[in-house]
Amino acid sequence: MAGIEHIKVEPDEAGMRLDRWFKVHFPGLGFGQLQKLMRSGQVRVDGGRVKTDARVQPGQTVRVPPLDVDAKGAKSGPIAGNDLKHSGDAELLARMLLHEDDKVYVLNKPAGLAVQGGSGLTRHIDKMLEAWTSKKGEKPRLVHRLDRDTSGVLVVARTRGAAQKLTAAFRERDTKKTYWSLVKGVPRKHEDKISTWLVKEATPDGDRMRIAKHGEEGADHAISYYRVLETAAQSLAWLEMEPYTGRTHQLRVHALHMGHPIIGDPKYFDDDPNWDFPGGVQKRLHLHARHIDIPHPSGGRLRVTAPLPPHMVQTWNLLGFDMESAGEPDDE
Repeated sequence: MAGIEHIKVEPDEAGMRLDRWFKVHFPGLGFGQLQKLMRSGQVRVDGGRVKTDARVQPGQTVRVPPLDVDAKGAKSGPIAGNDLKHSGDAELLARMLLHEDDKVYVLNKPAGLAVQGGSGLTRHIDKMLEAWTSKKGEKPRLVHRLDRDTSGVLVVARTRGAAQKLTAAFRERDTKKTYWSLVKGVPRKHEDKISTWLVKEATPDGDRMRIAKHGEEGADHAISYYRVLETAAQSLAWLEMEPYTGRTHQLRVHALHMGHPIIGDPKYFDDDPNWDFPGGVQKRLHLHARHIDIPHPSGGRLRVTAPLPPHMVQTWNLLGFDMESAGEPDDE
């Protein structure tokens, strides 16, 4: 499924009815589905609502929401490793897009793509956002982070004012971030709060966080909440996790601290010779920023949910986990 697209009407499409235009560009889209999208205002021409019999003119821009059908010749669906190497920044960002308005973008960041630059990184979200610089020369701004190996919801501000309000919401903890993870074993308590101190230490494999003592130099207090959503025998558990604070690798370290590290974590999951890694499960981090609930810069609240990445979908299907049973939060 592609993200939101803005497609310019070509000269040879002058005077074409909008429903016919969609039939040409998206042959798999049913008329009833198109009508529903138009009634809800998800399809727009030059920013305005239209009816199916409206006629388009060259140079107009048609806003196309995420569809369950492919555009002719356009890539869609999950972003794979080859896409990260070979696709253009604007195209990749458009495929990540979950929500867009005049103040905010919300992306579904793929696992393996860094949010900001670092040693040896040639591509990251912050640099890619230059492709979406506005006509006024304003580049979209990051307002929070996700680990490189963590997928899911990433909020981006389109203006300086929006960035200030969103950053303040994160700082004042007026946000609710919900993550899904798969961990080794099953926690004894069905739900609990984890409260520790964390400190960063340098290791031969790069920086790593560890549990610290209260008062230890450089240590920060970290609080997380979790609840068990489903289990596979007694060997694996699907957790819903909420970080109350926003420390580096917080959920990953807290999962390890519980004795239930996140499956596929390259930093905090150590292979145990007495435990068999489940067959068919990829050795990739099973941690996904599933949902965010945050004050919108223009008022009200913005709620967005991100679909799981392919390797987690594969695992959930393999284990027979029912995503519908998780009680999805209400979106916008």
